[in-house]
Amino acid sequence: MHIEIDKGKCIGAGQCALTAPDVFTQDDDGFSELLPGKEDGGGNPLVREAERVCPVQAITVTSD
Repeated sequence: MHIEIDKGKCIGAGQCALTAPDVFTQDDDGFSELLPGKEDGGGNPLVREAERVCPVQAITVTSD
């Protein structure tokens, strides 16, 4: 699995961090980022749900 966050689209809603807090966090400005070592989602099944609930579709999850 590969996760990309479009920093140009992210508005800092935080839905990803609420949905999959062991994969996503928010930076000092409130924008989404991946936790270190979680670039592949860490096997978390909620990563795709985080992609779905992003209000601006800033997250893209693809299969390797």
